[in-house]
Amino acid sequence: MSRINVITNETANTEQKALLDAIQAQLGMVPNFLKVFANSPAALRAFLGLHGIADEGSLDPQTRERIALAVAQQNSCEYCVSAHTAIGRKAGLNTAETEANRAGTSQDAKAAVAIKLAHSLVENMGEVTTAEITEARNAGYSDAEIVEIITHVGMNILTNMIGKVSRVEIDFPKVELKLAT
Repeated sequence: MSRINVITNETANTEQKALLDAIQAQLGMVPNFLKVFANSPAALRAFLGLHGIADEGSLDPQTRERIALAVAQQNSCEYCVSAHTAIGRKAGLNTAETEANRAGTSQDAKAAVAIKLAHSLVENMGEVTTAEITEARNAGYSDAEIVEIITHVGMNILTNMIGKVSRVEIDFPKVELKLAT
């Protein structure tokens, strides 16, 4: 049971209902973590705005999902690992790739560098080395794309926190967290 109220169509006020209806129209469903966000329409609008703008960037959908999977696993957010495994499959990631992403790498050499940078951003609270930035540039990432990687890491940390704090019910096919070895 969620530790933070899950807003439903039955419990939503007018503003919350309008937001949930817009999400339903766009996605065909309203994921439970967005129903938690809906407790604060301002927070939900902020997240949706950032998410929409970030998706307009030049990182491809597969790399965005790879980053989300790596960060969710690193932050031990079972909700987000489950959600991004499903979303990643829709974006074209196979099981071997999602497993690699959760382990902090990729079968794609360029994407592996993005995931490595994302992992370091989380692990070091943004204190990455010049060598890591240079490695990303050498892999073909522009400064704009490096900023987008940082943005996606931050956005995923936010959703990981919502998932973990709320302990909201997972409404995607459940994927178990990998235990640290």
